[in-house]
Formats: sequence, structure tokens, C-alpha cells
Amino acid sequence: MNDLSPLFQMPAVALAVLGSGFLLLVGLLTGVWKYMAIMSSEKSRAPYYVDIAHRASLMYSFSALVLAVLAGLSVWSQMVNFLAVVANLVYFSLAIGTYIIHGALRDTQNQLSRPHKLGKATLPNILISGFMWSLIVAEVGGTMVLFSGAVVRLWPVVAQVF
Repeated sequence: MNDLSPLFQMPAVALAVLGSGFLLLVGLLTGVWKYMAIMSSEKSRAPYYVDIAHRASLMYSFSALVLAVLAGLSVWSQMVNFLAVVANLVYFSLAIGTYIIHGALRDTQNQLSRPHKLGKATLPNILISGFMWSLIVAEVGGTMVLFSGAVVRLWPVVAQVF
């Protein structure tokens, strides 16, 4: 571990970087799936949620790198920063997982339209609504924690200009 920068020895930063790599790999693999689907489609199109899974994975991989930087700058405790990163990565992964499932099943072009379908099953509205609200709380809340910790550290630097 001594050959790593102190920044990468911070658990939250290390987890965010590893999460970024994982999400990038998922993005690349769903890109292969998307390409194969386009090539085998009469309309040269991938299933709707295959495309979404591909794009979301790539965007989330870069978002995880932003989280790594924010965690590295945050003044909060290692545990608080770690939990904020975990909350984001768990929900990034769960969101992509649902996109992959819908892409494989080709069961919808809008997972939030009612009735909520998963293959041939119908999911209760409260399940989808509850998941979406918990995702919002986890992702926005986790990011606000990391961002506020970075603001506390960096604002004095910015304030020097005034």
C-alpha cells in the first residue's frame, strides 16, 4: 500500500475508483451487446433498455470518478465518506441492473409506465415508487454529503479571491 498516493489509501476514494472501473466495464460490455443487437436487427436498432444500460453505465462510471474526487476532498470522517460512496454505487448498480433486465426481457420502453411490468409479471406501484424515492435519497443525499465536505475544505481557497 505504500506505493499508492495517500488519496488512494482513503477507503471511500478507493471504492469509488474501483466502482468507476466496474461501471466502465459494464458500459463496454453492454456496448458489445448493443452492437450485436443492432447488427442482428432488421431495423438496425438495439432494444430500448439495452441502449439505456449502455449509456447509463458509461455516465455512471464518470460520475463515480467525480465522487472519488469529492470523497478525497471531503472534511467528513472516512466512514461518512465511505457510506456516501456506497449509497451512490449501490443505486447506480441497481439502476443499471434494472435496465439490463428490461433489455434482456424486451418487456417495456418505459419502466415507470403503469402497470409496471417485469417480463409477464406486474409489479406493485409502491415497489417501484419506493425504489425510486430511495434511489433519489441515496444518490442525491450521498452526493450532497461528499459535495458539502469538499465545499468546507475548498471554500476558503475560493474566498481568497474576494
